[in-house]
Amino acid sequence: MQTQGRFRIKQNVQYVLRDKNGNFKRLFQPNKLATWLIGHGVISPRISKIPFLFGNFAERMVISNLVVDAGKAAVAGLINGVITNFFEYIAIGTGTVAPAAGDTALGAEITTGGGARAAGTTSRVTTDVTNDTAQVVLTFNFTASFAVTESGVLDSAAAGILLARQTFSAINVVSGDSLQVTWKLDVD
Repeated sequence: MQTQGRFRIKQNVQYVLRDKNGNFKRLFQPNKLATWLIGHGVISPRISKIPFLFGNFAERMVISNLVVDAGKAAVAGLINGVITNFFEYIAIGTGTVAPAAGDTALGAEITTGGGARAAGTTSRVTTDVTNDTAQVVLTFNFTASFAVTESGVLDSAAAGILLARQTFSAINVVSGDSLQVTWKLDVD
């Protein structure tokens, strides 16, 4: 008998931006049309913020990602013990090229100004059944300005294996802002 499972992930990454006083800064939440157009490289994440046509502004942005080929292979390696590094690092960047299955890194990873890759707080949470979702949460505290347009989950503080990546409408941050990124990886 042969069985097959899927590693499905949908609407699983959340971004919350706050100013230096802890107040929410509204983010653009893309709708399905904008998500599809950005994901297929038809429009740039930097120009897709047309309210009502492509989405609306909200206190948080929640979007899906692409689990890359190297990430799928690494998950298989974690299951049978061939790979022992955990996916606990979150990286952000300014790259705008749509994610592709063959990606092994972010397009333009931020390494300065409070936006450098770091290990997040890991846990398991419940989506469908008890503890079926791995969660990684990290808050970036900025000392410089960036137009953040991508993020990913990796297994190392430098280089390493990319599990998943996504691009999105620019989140403009300035010195003093904090950006909380929450990745949820639901195993179905």
